[in-house]
Amino acid sequence: MVSLNISEPSHPPSTSTVPHTPVTVTTSTGQRKPIRIWVDGCYDVMHHGHFNALRQAKAMGDIVVAGVHSDAELLLHKGPTVMNENERMAAVAACKWVDEVVPNAPYSTSLEWMDKYNCDYCVHGDDPSTLADGTDSYKYVKAQGRYLECKRTKGVSTTDLVNRMLLMTRQQQGKEQEQGQGGQAVREGNGDSTITGRVEQQQQRTQQQHEVLSTARKISTFTRGNRDPQKGDRIIYVDGTFDLFHVGHIEFLKRAKARGDYLVVGVYDDATVRTIKGARHPLMSMHERVLALLACRHVDDVILSAPYYLTEHVLDGDFTVHEVVRGSHRLHRRQERTTQDSEMEPDPYQLAKERGIFVQLDGPAHEITTRSIVHRIDKQRAMYEERQRRRALKEAAATAKK
Repeated sequence: MVSLNISEPSHPPSTSTVPHTPVTVTTSTGQRKPIRIWVDGCYDVMHHGHFNALRQAKAMGDIVVAGVHSDAELLLHKGPTVMNENERMAAVAACKWVDEVVPNAPYSTSLEWMDKYNCDYCVHGDDPSTLADGTDSYKYVKAQGRYLECKRTKGVSTTDLVNRMLLMTRQQQGKEQEQGQGGQAVREGNGDSTITGRVEQQQQRTQQQHEVLSTARKISTFTRGNRDPQKGDRIIYVDGTFDLFHVGHIEFLKRAKARGDYLVVGVYDDATVRTIKGARHPLMSMHERVLALLACRHVDDVILSAPYYLTEHVLDGDFTVHEVVRGSHRLHRRQERTTQDSEMEPDPYQLAKERGIFVQLDGPAHEITTRSIVHRIDKQRAMYEERQRRRALKEAAATAKK
């Protein structure tokens, strides 16, 4: 871990206009100097909003240096994180637009810290970022004209994802409470709806509020620069849900990619996920999950609405798949059945097995799964609910100042 004694500049913050694109930096010999961009953040429960900010930062320069705040720093200024700092750093390092990752980045971005890593500019979204005392986290870099702004991605945030997880676990608790009453609906107050009914209504409103529209433009910005498979490439295919994109997914994709030259990921649509995992899944829409995968440096291409049961169209379609890889952790509700039922259930990978191209990765399952992340939220429900309440008040205050 890096430990630095950061001293704040003595100059006052300026209200000068913030530039949106950097000027060309030249050396003493007149040659163009590669522009190094500093992008610091929490990067908690990485989502396509984080990835989009890093993508925009890369477009503003040549080298992206991502500073990751420590757990202690975030606890002071924002509250507890869902993912620890090592997990967050691994997620950032997997982003194809990131060149370097720096741990223990200070929450208040300083010129000294940027200069230590030879960064010319700092990039942040157009949403406010304040310290525990309410002051601007970027006031000093703004004062020196070294602050650049990118557009914040609407419709998604870590706060939003935590709300979705809280809602999911609350819905489960409501269902269990109803079942504990002998199947009778539990009523509160003067309302006529059950707990589960009210939660479902709230969930529907939340899903509508945070619906991410699928557009070709959004996907094309994330695929820009991806190469097509070349003659002689060994093509690897994996499929799955990839909900709440995390380090467990990343490690699996890295291992799968190492088996070939070109990795194609099949992503199940939302209806398929609900069938195999239950009605409260997925937490992220297919479009959100696809964007996260496209930002991963190990992924070359993605198949949207991939079939749960492998087909010839997947294996022999636009390219010939040489190997189908399955991770060591993949237990779906369709597979949580009696032996008799399992024998009657078709094998999703039967076609690959018949062709002799199916591979089951050895080794234990990664300890981080979507289920384990949701369990973290449920286990510390009161703490995360208080965090969400404070963040909502902070965001409301920032909005009122605009």
